[in-house]
Amino acid sequence: MGQITLPRPPHAPSALDHDRAPDIDPLILLVPGLDNSGPGHWQTLWERYDENCRRVELGQWDKPHRNTWINQLNLAIHRATTLNTDRPVVLAAHSLGCHVVSWWAKLEQPEYGSPVIGALLVAPPEVDIFPLDDRLTTFAPAPQEALPFPSLLVASRNDPWMSFSTAQTLSRAWGSELVDAGEVGHINCEADLGHWPDGRRLLARLLERRETPAPARAILAASSEGLVQGGEASAAG
Repeated sequence: MGQITLPRPPHAPSALDHDRAPDIDPLILLVPGLDNSGPGHWQTLWERYDENCRRVELGQWDKPHRNTWINQLNLAIHRATTLNTDRPVVLAAHSLGCHVVSWWAKLEQPEYGSPVIGALLVAPPEVDIFPLDDRLTTFAPAPQEALPFPSLLVASRNDPWMSFSTAQTLSRAWGSELVDAGEVGHINCEADLGHWPDGRRLLARLLERRETPAPARAILAASSEGLVQGGEASAAG
């Protein structure tokens, strides 16, 4: 898979409006991780300022249960498609929420690009080998099947929850485009990302290609937003 490198994240908010296609706006389901996403987290800010973003209430935030969380995500997706059968769904997951998405895809086995047309998977943690928190072990082993929709896996060079090399391996297993976010920790509120404009731009690239699902490599190739260093993606090792 190709690898994208992000510049150092700016702190000013950025909207998606200029990147949206003129038809139905997708519903963006935000899938938080362990202990939920707090007030300063980019997921919380996206939900607050974008009417198309909706948080998935997984429940038991401090004591995650794999099957319960998968069922809650499945329910949220089905509710969204039942209310509006023409509205596509995009998943924006952080940390353990990324594993919820992968497990949902493994167990539900949806058709490619339906009902989920893409996923932004940010800072998944290690769940298999010496995880940072024992509560993550309920999601082991991490699924190794390719996801049935285009996806971007965003990883930090100094994330204490998963090494960058492990993120590279996971991105290959999931068929995700790897995005190098630099050194921004766990890409959460502690990283002081604010609305995380780079994340919004990455999400916008998924949204603007929703009519004809394409590999993530094509979604971000030759980005004019400065997301690709040197104007092209480098090959992942």
